[in-house]
Amino acid sequence: MPDVIVVGAGPAGSAAACHLARSGLDVRVLEKSAFPREKVCGDGLTPRAVRELHDLGVDIDAPGWFRNRGLRLIAGDRLLELPWPDTGYPPFGLTRTRHDFDDILARHAVAAGATLSQNTKVTAPIRDRTGRVTGVRTDAGEHRAPIVIAADGASSRLSVALGLHPRRDRPIGTAARRYYRSPRHDDPYLEAWLDLVPAGYGWVFGMGDGTCNVGVALLRTAHADCRRLLDDWLARTPPDWGFTEENATSPLHGAALPMGYSRRPHYLPGLLLTGDSGGMINPSNGEGIAYALEAARIAAETITTALAAPTPGQRERILYTYPSAIRQANGRPFTLGRAFARAIENPAVMRAATRAGITSPALMRFALKLLGNLTDPSADRLAAALTRLAPAS
Repeated sequence: MPDVIVVGAGPAGSAAACHLARSGLDVRVLEKSAFPREKVCGDGLTPRAVRELHDLGVDIDAPGWFRNRGLRLIAGDRLLELPWPDTGYPPFGLTRTRHDFDDILARHAVAAGATLSQNTKVTAPIRDRTGRVTGVRTDAGEHRAPIVIAADGASSRLSVALGLHPRRDRPIGTAARRYYRSPRHDDPYLEAWLDLVPAGYGWVFGMGDGTCNVGVALLRTAHADCRRLLDDWLARTPPDWGFTEENATSPLHGAALPMGYSRRPHYLPGLLLTGDSGGMINPSNGEGIAYALEAARIAAETITTALAAPTPGQRERILYTYPSAIRQANGRPFTLGRAFARAIENPAVMRAATRAGITSPALMRFALKLLGNLTDPSADRLAAALTRLAPAS
């Protein structure tokens, strides 16, 4: 019997499995599909995510990774380029398709010693007479372990089966993206268009391979028509950028963005939630991969410490510290993000914020650090202080 079962081999699941296997634990990862596989995402990785990849030992100098210098913001006829802030994180971001990225992380977990079972659909949790999760049922049989990690994405059927539904007071956004052949594929900046709709933005991320990932994200308006919004926006872009039907290399795909810890608690007896299953997407910008990787590391550290404890009671007390560790890491920035997303849902506020911000590089650099959760107390005391003032709820 393995020490830990991980349900889902996305960034959160594979990263957790990698950390756990390196610590000497027997880990089994159950993935419903087969690699390589497609996932809807902007494919952009901030310096926060790059740091986690460094910790995992991923070779980001290998072919296929494309580095970026920072973020370019566009509102109306104004443009502002913001290099990634120097706050203790790596000074660059990356892009990599999720088709490749998830496969790389899964293989990294296997190389560390984890066992990966593909095309294995988890259908239900297994619980003992006390209600504790002791394993999972799949379409091929049962798998048991002392601890289970739910890393099965936004829908998280495993969580739903245990009665954990998304909170109605937390935002659920939407995103849609498509790939296009474009001469802008090697643009050194991630580009965000801020004036498409309130509480949303468009993006152009160069992939360095001849294509761009182009899409829209709506941080609050879950039922907007992303396809129409994207089509209307791209119709206004210069023809030589190549964002036209004949240059499209993929269909349009959309996905939900469970944000601001939309599903809680993050621990039930025997089960930890990571990544999208726990709503670990920043409500201010829709970033999720960095937080999935970070939560995976925290989950692995908690589990490793717990399984080394001498008694069941001590192990359980340690496992119950996982939610507070997650809140400590990102609860305050997520609270600020929820407030930001609510505020810019008002069109007047959105217009005022973009007009004021785009004309003030200092203000936008500050906002990038604060809302992008790239603050460091030693590097920016004001941003760190404002983050600390927000409740970690």
